[in-house]
Amino acid sequence: MKINSNLKKMVAYNPTKQTFQMSALNLCEKIETNDITLPLYQRDISWSLKKCVSLLNYQLNGKAPVSPISVNKITDLSQSVPQVTFVDRTIVKSFNIGQLSITDGQQRLSTNYKAYINHPDFKNIVLDLQRGIFIIINDICDIKPSQIPLGILLNKNTDVFFNYINKSKTLKKSEITNVLLQTRSKLRDYNYTINLAEDLSEKEQIEWFEVLNNAGSRVTKVQMRFSKLRLEGIDIYAQYTKIYKKKLEDANFNLFNVKDTEVSIPIANLNCALEQILGKEHSLNFTPIPSDVKENQLCNLSAEQLKNCFSITLDALDATINFILSNHLSKPNRIDYITYLTGYFVFAKRNILPENKNEKLIQWYHTTDFNNKPNGKRRDMFNELLKI
Repeated sequence: MKINSNLKKMVAYNPTKQTFQMSALNLCEKIETNDITLPLYQRDISWSLKKCVSLLNYQLNGKAPVSPISVNKITDLSQSVPQVTFVDRTIVKSFNIGQLSITDGQQRLSTNYKAYINHPDFKNIVLDLQRGIFIIINDICDIKPSQIPLGILLNKNTDVFFNYINKSKTLKKSEITNVLLQTRSKLRDYNYTINLAEDLSEKEQIEWFEVLNNAGSRVTKVQMRFSKLRLEGIDIYAQYTKIYKKKLEDANFNLFNVKDTEVSIPIANLNCALEQILGKEHSLNFTPIPSDVKENQLCNLSAEQLKNCFSITLDALDATINFILSNHLSKPNRIDYITYLTGYFVFAKRNILPENKNEKLIQWYHTTDFNNKPNGKRRDMFNELLKI
């Protein structure tokens, strides 16, 4: 019997011995200098503020270590996946042999890094000394004497930390200052276990990621594909999904109950503009629902076509918000009302409707119920809406 040559090679290699520890501070420093980066295919930050606080509290009060970080060390630059920076996701134009690329752990490291740089996203996270945990407050102007902002406590600049506590009658008391220093030291010195691999291909990295995350999900794979469009100047998060979300927030429509839907639903809403750009009549399987996302068709568009897709959809979203507000309709209690109306206005190719159609659309808004509807029924509902 001939034994597989690759089996002989792999049984002699034990990846569990390629493990070491690195402090949160050291990791943040390396992220800041771009010595630690992300492979281009990685999706955007997906954790909610609440989940970030949960991690910080676990690092502060947990009795077991946080799960390991998975890192690919790049020694063969000719075969490496393009890299982007943390948080702002800019393309890293050049890096050296030994570059550390995060396969799994972006959300955890981004949480620590945002605290390190006092990122605006974390401005309302404070350590409450009386409760002994990090909490989210409504307004930083309402901060209590017994609280200190996260971005001050863990700021990379020690002077920023001391300048803040020295201005507080409460925090500058020696007993309290000592506790704050101990807290700062614990969280900066908190060790992460690093599981190291070398020169993994993109396919191998994605397989590793999916095994660690229970074989991944459709949304994750879609987001990975869109992330790779950064090489063509397309940032779907900055140029589309974040704008989509902000337009709804500005209208006081808070409809994204699950973090992942902030990306999956806006992407699904591109279906209608995609049909317009492809010159297609509406097909049922192009309904603006996440199960019908057309990532292949979208990713095969040119950069200009994709930007046009974003623009058409965002203009239709404006028309949808205006329709609801100008007709003094009740706030939508499901995102479906937004996505369906946005799709409707894409096909209508106008922001202001004739009075008879406006009245019919109002009637549709008042009488439509999306609860407990299977996808087939939801496709039929959108098709009927387009007949108005």
